[in-house]
Amino acid sequence: MVDKAELREQFTEAFQDADYPISSPMDLVPALPSGPSTKFESGEFSMTAMELNTKLDGEFPYESVDDFVDDVMASLESQDLI
Repeated sequence: MVDKAELREQFTEAFQDADYPISSPMDLVPALPSGPSTKFESGEFSMTAMELNTKLDGEFPYESVDDFVDDVMASLESQDLI
C-alpha cells in the first residue's frame, strides 16, 4: 500500500531546492539528487523523476514546491497510480 504522506515528503524533499518559480520540468533537474533517475518509492509505487514527468497533468509555471507537489499528487491520484 502506498503511503501518500511519505511520497509527498519524498517529492517535497527532492524538489524543494529548485529555483522557483519553475517554468518547465527541466528547471527541476538540477535540484534532484540523482537527476532524472532520482527514484520515488512507497509500497508498490516506484517511479523515477523521468517517468513521473510523463504522468503530470499540471501546467507550468509553479510558484512554489507545495504548488508543484500538490499537482504531482493530484495527477498520480487521478490516474490511480497511488
